[in-house]
Amino acid sequence: MMPAARESLLDAAYTALARRPWSAVRMVDVAAAAGVSRQTLYNEFGSKEGLARALVRREADGYLAGVDRALGTHSDARDRLTATAEWTASAARENALVRAMLTGCWSERLPAPTLSAVPSSSAVPAQRRADGPLPSPGDFVALVRDRAVTALAGPGAPRSETADLTRSCELVVRLALSCIAAPPPDGGIPELIRTALPRQTVW
Repeated sequence: MMPAARESLLDAAYTALARRPWSAVRMVDVAAAAGVSRQTLYNEFGSKEGLARALVRREADGYLAGVDRALGTHSDARDRLTATAEWTASAARENALVRAMLTGCWSERLPAPTLSAVPSSSAVPAQRRADGPLPSPGDFVALVRDRAVTALAGPGAPRSETADLTRSCELVVRLALSCIAAPPPDGGIPELIRTALPRQTVW
């Protein structure tokens, strides 16, 4: 199956999930919405659980791609971290799956695949990846922190020289996650980061 067809199936599953709880989403309806047979859907994902894992993996990848974009938006380091924190909060606000992945709070409406890898017999490389480990909230903290350190210090910077930067990046990620659970007033994220990271902070 072409990647575009797989994407259309994931889009159909995501749209169905926005309308009804995952337990009420039927594979036959996802297939019909994407214009393929139910057998084609099963050939691609293996099962409803496989579809759920693929959907969660795609939304995780989309969130991390947004992190990379945010880290490339400004020249000033603190502004780049602020953009990353704001993206994290907005992505969680707009995407229930991203929110659940970042917080570990999976509502009954959502699929809740196990985060550990599951046995995979799929011949589809993208599905084998989806059947691998899915990131936990702690994994996301590390993934975003490490992306931020690399973006700000450059690839290959010695760990001994980036310890303060690493701590600051992790602090910003954790502040962003706290803003998901308890949103600050409008404009509150930049103010939080200004307080946490004074302008004179240097790395």
